[in-house]
Amino acid sequence: MTHQAISVSTPTIGIARRATYQKITTKKRLPLIIAIVLCLMAGAMFSLSLAPYKLWVLAIFSPMVLYACLVSEDGAGRAFWMGQAYGFGLWAVGAFWLYTSIHEYGNIAMWLALIMIAVMACIMGLFHAVMAWVFVRFMGRQPLAFASLWVIQEWTKTWLLTGFPWLFVGYAFTDLAWLTSLAPIFGVFAISFVAVLFGASVVEVFRQKLGFLCISVFLVLFAVLMWFIAPKWTTPTADKLSISLVQGNIPQDLKWLTEYRHETLNIYAQLSKSEWGQDVVVWPEASIPMFQDEAWTFIHDMYAHAQTQGATWVMGIPYKDIENYNPAKRDYPHLYNSVLVLGQDSDGLYKKQNLVPFGEYVPFEGMLNILPDLAGMQNMMSYSRGDDTQKPLLVKNQPMGPAVCYEVAYPDTTRKNAKDTQFLLTVSNDAWFGTSAGPLQHLQMVQMRSIETGRWFARATNTGVTAFIDDKGRIVSQAPSFVPTVLRGEVLMMTGTTPFMRWGSYPILALCFLLIALSVIVRRQNRYDASHELYYQGDGVRD
Repeated sequence: MTHQAISVSTPTIGIARRATYQKITTKKRLPLIIAIVLCLMAGAMFSLSLAPYKLWVLAIFSPMVLYACLVSEDGAGRAFWMGQAYGFGLWAVGAFWLYTSIHEYGNIAMWLALIMIAVMACIMGLFHAVMAWVFVRFMGRQPLAFASLWVIQEWTKTWLLTGFPWLFVGYAFTDLAWLTSLAPIFGVFAISFVAVLFGASVVEVFRQKLGFLCISVFLVLFAVLMWFIAPKWTTPTADKLSISLVQGNIPQDLKWLTEYRHETLNIYAQLSKSEWGQDVVVWPEASIPMFQDEAWTFIHDMYAHAQTQGATWVMGIPYKDIENYNPAKRDYPHLYNSVLVLGQDSDGLYKKQNLVPFGEYVPFEGMLNILPDLAGMQNMMSYSRGDDTQKPLLVKNQPMGPAVCYEVAYPDTTRKNAKDTQFLLTVSNDAWFGTSAGPLQHLQMVQMRSIETGRWFARATNTGVTAFIDDKGRIVSQAPSFVPTVLRGEVLMMTGTTPFMRWGSYPILALCFLLIALSVIVRRQNRYDASHELYYQGDGVRD
């Protein structure tokens, strides 16, 4: 028999191989418009899993829909738009409470406020868009990689461009003690990981892959085991403090008016008259709507009342750093959004670390000096950022970890402030957001911080939600919102340190980065093996 070698040019082999590979690997996929609508709806429904609705099942189902759309997708560009649609729906609905502050208190026209919300949702949606693109472009498309990328994009929101750490999956499970048992060990991101992994694993069941569901169930069982064992990371001491949280209910549109200042101070003074017999009296964020040097006479009078009955007075107040002001170096002293403590065996000043962009400071403020004055931003008064190594405040000889408003949403900021303390306090003014879901979502985050740190939290606000939260994240008592009132309670002093307070989010982040790296390696190896298999099936030299 005569054998004849048939040679095929290299370009022809490459084209044939690519065509054969694409034919084998191409899967049935949804039309892009249908996939985008599904992802948009999935993102929009997520907010129903958070307060006040608390339909936590949706926190599993919502990411599951996005995963189902992406897992059979072979176009990274299409995946990007699916992720963008999901993120847009998530933020347009989940953070719609911003509309109240923009339209009602910012006096922005309705149509422009809606456009601003849409722009915000588009920008924040990029987190999920990039996540989806990376997942399809580089990952072995499986639940472990998806859950890991999800956690990384949530974590990125805590620091990129100062961060906007809102709408995390883990917060939906705050009231489920059997799952939040992971929080004192690994933090809220671990709960997000387990929930997203479980939902994606359910999708894999329909693709006849059960291994990932077994991993998910194992992690859930581990959480249940930790809940059943209930390790005592922190324990109460013999000490406790009686605390009065004063809620002034000052309308936001009047709060900063010069002519309303004395009325504001009078409201808080009258509400506090009967409270100086308590160990601690707390006024919320910026309850004194002027700098300390402008309100010194009033502060001195109130402090005299506190001293008479041995109470400690904790107040939220704008602080002007006159002591360290050098006119030769700066036009104005540094300004801080702060918490001031006055009283016997009590002392301290805390300066807020995580500021609200365009609300408390102007990003890239130095660059504005060489640009035209846009909307008067060059003349805006900006707060300075407090140092991240501030010592705990001293309240009745008990070290206390403070947090001002929005910064309690930052897991690692709160856990650093909680070190070497025995209880935590947050002061806030959520009047900006009216009767929307924003203040209740904010409260849910405080509950998670209590679980992570194993500390009691006292939360004093201007309009609500004012509350006492125990070391397990349970709301012990809560004041009615939008009424001037005082909420009295006792806070237990806690000792000990949770693993999360020691290590923060680093263990879960390290695990996620490791799983992502392994997924990339496995995908490349699979593509290499598939390519060679196709070559030896007919693209090489034949008889």
